Amino acid sequence: YNLIVILEIAGKPIWWFLLFLIPCVNIVVAIIVYMEFAQKYGQSSIFGLGLAFLPFIFFPILGFGSSQYRG
Repeated sequence: YNLIVILEIAGKPIWWFLLFLIPCVNIVVAIIVYMEFAQKYGQSSIFGLGLAFLPFIFFPILGFGSSQYRG
């Protein structure tokens, strides 16, 4: 359910959830989705890479920081 909500926020179709189930494709799709997700919160693309590769650090920064959703 968490991934479906992230896809909705990033503006991607829900069927992209199936792409996360394919090995090696899921890495590329995760980078694309998290970069768009970061931009919706006013962050840079580099922050999106941080969300993809170090989510245990960057999601708390996003959640407890001063970022606002810009949908």
